[in-house]
Amino acid sequence: MNAPPADQIRLLDVQALDTRLAQLAHKRKNLPEHEEIRSLDGDLTQLRDLLVAARTEESDTAREQTKAEGDVDQVRQRATRDQKRLDSGMVTNPKDLASLQSEIASLAKRQGDLEDVVLEVMERHESAQERAAELARRVDSVQARAQDATARRDAALEGIDGEAGTVGKEREAVAGSVPADLLKLYEKIREQQGGVGAARLFQRRCEGCRLELNITELNDVRQAAEDEVLRCENCRRVLVRTPESGL
Repeated sequence: MNAPPADQIRLLDVQALDTRLAQLAHKRKNLPEHEEIRSLDGDLTQLRDLLVAARTEESDTAREQTKAEGDVDQVRQRATRDQKRLDSGMVTNPKDLASLQSEIASLAKRQGDLEDVVLEVMERHESAQERAAELARRVDSVQARAQDATARRDAALEGIDGEAGTVGKEREAVAGSVPADLLKLYEKIREQQGGVGAARLFQRRCEGCRLELNITELNDVRQAAEDEVLRCENCRRVLVRTPESGL
């Protein structure tokens, strides 16, 4: 294949622009904010689950406390009624009097036991409240961090996409000035060689594979016509001669 030297050099410009586009794509994919957001989202999921559990416990202990306080109130009311009967003197039968006194004592013990239950439930309820409040604060904090990371990511993506758009347009313009057959060859090689289809011959070294040409290869290059499209014998990329080739 033959192509004017100027067109071959323009192919290096296309390669430089393609390399920049690849760098931008890699940067876009590997922004540190991506991993930061994934990590924060995982933390949020875990914290929200814990918060739901804490609020459920808070609600359950609140109902349990209400029931326990109701039980205490019932026993207290009954004990109050019995004490009034005892104090009124209406119960005169010794057996009934003893039974009433025994019931009052039993109710007092029952009330004390129930009040201990109320205190225990209150402690658990307060603990659940405190845990739920702490988890809610942590959720808010992580949400704020996630929002900040998302804003930073979006700003970075906007900048990358803006530059990629500019480079893409420049690439389109430069590629449009390269002969179609040369550009087709370049594209084919670039796809096969990890994104690099053309390389400069600089100081007798191919900048594609970084290997120095041996004397036989150098002689072949020296003897080739100026418009002949050369290929590196090692990496098979288009090898572009420039004044810095060292020939």
